[in-house]
This record gives sequence, structure tokens and C-alpha cells, in this order.
Amino acid sequence: MEQPLHKIMVDPMLAEMGRNLNDAMKILENGHKEVDHDSGQRRLSWRDIPGPLQGDGQDVASILQLVQNLMHDDEDKQGHRRMQYVGEQGHMALLGHSLAAYISVLERERLRKLTTRILSDTTLWLCRLFRYENGSAYYHEDDREGLVKVCRLVINARYEEYTTEGFTVLSSKQPVIYQSAACRPGLGQHLCSQLGLPLSSLCTVPCNTMFGSQHQIDVALLDKLIKDDVDTGKIPLLLIANAGTPGAGHTDKLGRLKELCVQYNIWLHVEGVNLATLALGHVTSPVMAATKSDSMTLTLGPWLGLPAVPAVTLYRHEDPALSLAAGLTSSQPVEKLRALPLWLSLQYLGHDGIVERIRSASLLSQQLLEHLKSLASIKTSVEDELNSPVVVFRFSQDNSAASSGGSVEGYFPGEKEVQDALNRWLGEQLAHLVPASGVDVVELEDEGTCVRFNPLMTAAVLGTQESDIRALVEKLNDMVPLLSSTLRFRQDFREEVYHHTALTYIEDLSWPGLGAIRYEPRWEHDDDDDEKRERDVEKINGDLLKKLMELDSDMCFSTGPEFGAEKNCIYLGLATEDLDVTELVEIITASGRDLEESGKLLENMTEVVRKGILEAELQLQKANEAKLMEEGVLRQIPLVGSMFNWFSPSQSSIKGQTFSLVSGSLDTTETTYSLKAQTGKAGTPDTPTSATKRLPGQKLFRRSAAGSDTYSETSSVGQVEEMPRETSPLPPASEEQVTEPAQDEPASPDPSSAEDQRQPDGQESEEADGIR
Repeated sequence: MEQPLHKIMVDPMLAEMGRNLNDAMKILENGHKEVDHDSGQRRLSWRDIPGPLQGDGQDVASILQLVQNLMHDDEDKQGHRRMQYVGEQGHMALLGHSLAAYISVLERERLRKLTTRILSDTTLWLCRLFRYENGSAYYHEDDREGLVKVCRLVINARYEEYTTEGFTVLSSKQPVIYQSAACRPGLGQHLCSQLGLPLSSLCTVPCNTMFGSQHQIDVALLDKLIKDDVDTGKIPLLLIANAGTPGAGHTDKLGRLKELCVQYNIWLHVEGVNLATLALGHVTSPVMAATKSDSMTLTLGPWLGLPAVPAVTLYRHEDPALSLAAGLTSSQPVEKLRALPLWLSLQYLGHDGIVERIRSASLLSQQLLEHLKSLASIKTSVEDELNSPVVVFRFSQDNSAASSGGSVEGYFPGEKEVQDALNRWLGEQLAHLVPASGVDVVELEDEGTCVRFNPLMTAAVLGTQESDIRALVEKLNDMVPLLSSTLRFRQDFREEVYHHTALTYIEDLSWPGLGAIRYEPRWEHDDDDDEKRERDVEKINGDLLKKLMELDSDMCFSTGPEFGAEKNCIYLGLATEDLDVTELVEIITASGRDLEESGKLLENMTEVVRKGILEAELQLQKANEAKLMEEGVLRQIPLVGSMFNWFSPSQSSIKGQTFSLVSGSLDTTETTYSLKAQTGKAGTPDTPTSATKRLPGQKLFRRSAAGSDTYSETSSVGQVEEMPRETSPLPPASEEQVTEPAQDEPASPDPSSAEDQRQPDGQESEEADGIR
């Protein structure tokens, strides 16, 4: 049973430090509840605006409140879910940083003894854990810094006058650093920049292309490159090998590489995640060969789930003066305190606890690998199926499978790129749906885009359990059929689109879906009016996308990638196994045609009305001129004209006219007065709609359970019902006309007609003249 910290610590300062750290961790880990409650106020107050430093200072509680507000940002939900799990062993590592600051104020002699004990203990434990006999250790924050210091050590050892002559010694005999093409990107460039070496000193050796793993360094080619460099007067300096490549987790032939390095006096440095398995009871022979290397870098933080602990580079060298010159050792006691967090954490976990964490992570890989073997269309890429700690898999459709319509056999052009896009989507979805699994997407040179499960780097940090593996496999079982059917129907969809002239297929191999299309309207424009045509295409495709998104279907329609190269397109998502590609394309075409005809009718109506108004104005002007000539000037004078019309009524020959908004033409009103009602011309017929026979409750773009593409009237599946395809209704005709009343209803009286009957014979009212 654990004892309270204040009872086992004699120094009251240490006891107070432990209590403060414990209280601070509780506030920081549990404070997100208060943050959620007051998130709106903080978003508007200080989050994005740095405030002034207060003159009187603040108490510890206020400062911790500020820190936890910054840590638990509501806008970063995904980052909060992937936050590292900090257990009791994590608290010990954090306590080590506080203790290091406290110990640094001790008197020099006492500080020297304490740091020497901490450094020697930690180095001894690590060398025994990872089977590295007679090794020294360098602790560093940047996991690349150990390699930089080791390379400086080798330069000092190979160039005796380097300490006095500097780079002039290197210019006479250029050093060469060899690295595998599978090394992590930028490692060699960083090494050259820190050492002041030209990039020509870096030699990247390709991996095997004929035999063995595609991620292992080509030993025969390396031997040839070293011989060529020696013949040209260069000095082979150092070789960087992998015990678990950053991508696929494969291990180089370290035994053969060590023999080659001994032959040419080259320093062998090894790094990689598989070095963690050296702590296990059973270690594979390729990884065991890493114990014979000259140096290797260990990253215990992610392996054991320890926050803020340094990386360790174990190395063997007999000259302490050269190690001091290279910076691998230091005479400053404060720098030796870097090992204090790791010293505390290793003691807290113990030997058995460390081994158990590494073993549990390795078992997770084996469990996932066993599940993946039973999944169709999932191919794995592991180095050793019995002991591989890294599992890399990808969705890969069998190339012997043809499309549903039998139109294509084998791979279609660009299928590898399409599968890469689908695997990228698969990895992102798995990481989002099962965040505790720690899977990520990796790009491999030969395999392409893959999903990687690397529990040695993520399990302890995220707290991955066996239940997370089962959840991962369940999500895979749901997604693989969608990916298979999408890849199978993609070529059919492309060919079906080519059969419809109104649609254009957009080739986008990076889209993880059925494909992309663009509806091309048949509106006539001037050849040089490209801007107007582009606006029309943008409008009709935008309206078509909205209409398709409103349909009752499982198909996802979108505008595609946010920063995609194609514009004014409609992207179709993943396809289900019972997708009816023909119906899908026909409905898209029909919907686009409906929108096009509606827009064309509106555009034509606007143009006809505009021309009709101009024609009506001209006719009005002519009618007024004719009336003036016929009636004379005297009849136009208000008072005189009324008296003149009373004694001598005018017999006007000018007929009244009416303007039709549908046809845009002027018509005589004789028919109106003779029939007592307005009559219109035959309207534009509605756009014909195609009816699709569908089972009750069945969504669009689905085939029947029997596998047929369409439903027949005699189908025995069940009673079918007519469901007309959705069409856009035509805009209502804006026409100043009154329909003729039905025969069984009396016609409504026309006031203007009744008034005409009361006029003297041969005389019409002035209100009937002109346009009604």
C-alpha cells in the first residue's frame, strides 16, 4: 500500500513539491469541465489576444486556471481525444523535472555526487534492459541530437588534426555518411547542416529491388558504393541503419552490415522502433544484431508512455576525451540531471513493468494481424508475421474481378491511384472512429498508400486495449464492402456517363468515391462570351447539386475537395453493393435537363417580354398618331372635345389591343368582347417525366434484391408502386388573361361589356381604346 508522500519524505520542501505537483495535475486533468461551462466567455475574452503582465502578480490557482484553459481548447476536439494518457508513471516523470530544478541549487560537491549516481544508475539499467554491454549513454531532448554527437565523435576519431585544423582537414579527404533510402525524411540533411558538411557528403543507398524486403538497404550495392568512394580518396565515415523503418517497420540485415562496417572501418548507428523488443525474452536474430552496433538511439517516452523524458543514445567508445570533445559527455552537473525524469520513471515501473508494456504492445500487433488475415480485399505488409511489432495493411481489390457490367476486366487505367485515394480515406476514417487505436496513413514507395498500426509508438501513450482492436476490425468489416463496390462501379459509372452527352466525366484519381461529373447546358452563347457560359455552368451545377442532395438516397453528393483543381463539379461518394449505376446517371441527367429547361423558359420569357414591350410601345405611339389624325385636334382639347363629341360622336376605326406575357405579342380585343372572356394560346407543354417502378420504402439508385437492374411489372419480389422522378416545376405563366368559365357555371358579368351596351350605336367608350 502506498504511503503518503509527506510521511516518507524527510525534506519538507520535497514533500511540499510533491503535494503541489499532485494538486496541479488534478486541476489540469479535470479542469476541462469548468472550461466547457465557460467556453463562450473565454472565446471572446483573452484566448487569442495576449494580455499585459499584471503589476501585483497572480496566485498559483489563477495561473493554473489559465494553463488548463489553454490546454483544454473546445475548438480542438480531435486533439483533445488524442491527448497522451498520463498515469502514475507519467506523474513520476513530471516530478523529475521539478526535482531537477530543485536539486540544481544544491552545493556543487553534493550536486556532483547526486548527478553521478543518477547518470550511472540509469545508464546501467538501460544497457541491461536492451542487451547493450559496456555502453555509455547520452541523454538528449531531440531524438536526432544523439546521432549528431556520435558523428562528431567519429570525425574527431578519424581526422586526428580536426581539433586544430577544422574543416580544412575535411576538404582534403571528404567524409561520406551512408543512409538507407527508407530512413526518416530529412535525417541526413539535418545531420549535414549541423556538422557543416556539404550535401555531397551524404550518400543515400537504395533498398532491395530483386530479393528480400523492399524496405531493407541493398547490402551489395552499398559495398560497391563504399569501394568507389575509397578509390576516389574519400573516407567512409558512418552508416545509418534501421531496426524498424519509419514507414513499414522492417529491419535491415544488421549482421551483414556490421561485417561490412568492420571491413571498411565505418561506424554503424542503428535506430528504429523494433529496438524496443530487445527488452523481451525472445528477440529475433535480425534485431539482436543491433546489440553489436557502435551506437543506437532509444526513444523510451512513446514506448513506455512517459511524458517529457529524454531520448537515449547508447554508444561504445574507449576515449573519454573524444567523447567530451564531441559533446557526448559534460562536466556540468546540471546537464547530467536530464536523466532524472527517466531515473524516477524506470524505478517506478521496474524491470517487469517495462517488459510487460513492450510485450503488451507487441501482442496487440499480433492480434490485429490475425484478424486481418480473415478479411477479404485487405493485404498486409509485415516483415515477420510471427514477431512483427508493426502492421501495415491496405485495401486492395483483386485484379481478376471485373466490373459489374462485365465491361472491364482487370485493372483499369489509374486504378492504383484510385486505390491509394480509397486507402487514404480508410486510414483517416479509422483514426477518427477509433482514435485509441493510433492508426495513421503512411506512403510507401512500392505499396503506395497504406494504413499503419504501430502500437510500440502509440499504445502506451493512448492506452490502447484489445477492445480497441476489435472495434477497429468491426469498422473495417463495414468499410471494406463499400470500398470494393466503389472500385467495381467506378468504371461502369464512367462509361455510363459517356453515353449521356449532357454530362462530362471529370477524371480525378485522388477522389475516394464513385467519380466526378459536370452538367454541360445546351444553351447557345456567343463564342467569345466565355464568362457568361462559365456563370451558367456554375449556376446549373450548383442548383443540380442542391436538388440531388435532397433526394432520398444513400449516395453522397458534394462539391469535392476544398482546394481541388476542378470547379463547378459534382462529386459522388462511396457506392453500396446494390447501386443501380444506370438509374443514377439517368436521374442526374433528367434533373439537370429539368433545371436547364426551366432556366431556358425563364430566359426566353424574359427576352420575349422585353421585345414585346418595345413592340407595344411602338404600336401605342402609332395608335395615338392615327387617333389624332382621325379625330382631329379639336377633339383632343378637354372641354371643347367633350362638347364636340356630344354633338358629333366619333366613329373610331382603331381597335383595342391586349398584351400576352407568355407569347410577348399584341392581340386584338375583339375576341375578348365577343366571347365575354379572355382566351390564351396553347401553353408550353410540361416537361415529360419518367416514372420509375420501385418497392415501397426503397431508396433511389437501388437495385432489387434479386439482382436485376430494373423492376418489371410481373416481378414476384413484391407489389411495386409508381413513383415519378422528381422534376423541377415550370414557373407559373404570368399572363393577363382570364380563363373561360366552365359550361355548367354562368359566366361572370363583364362591367366593361355592360357599359358598352349602354353606349349609343356605333360608339365605344374611351376606356376601351388602346391597350387593356
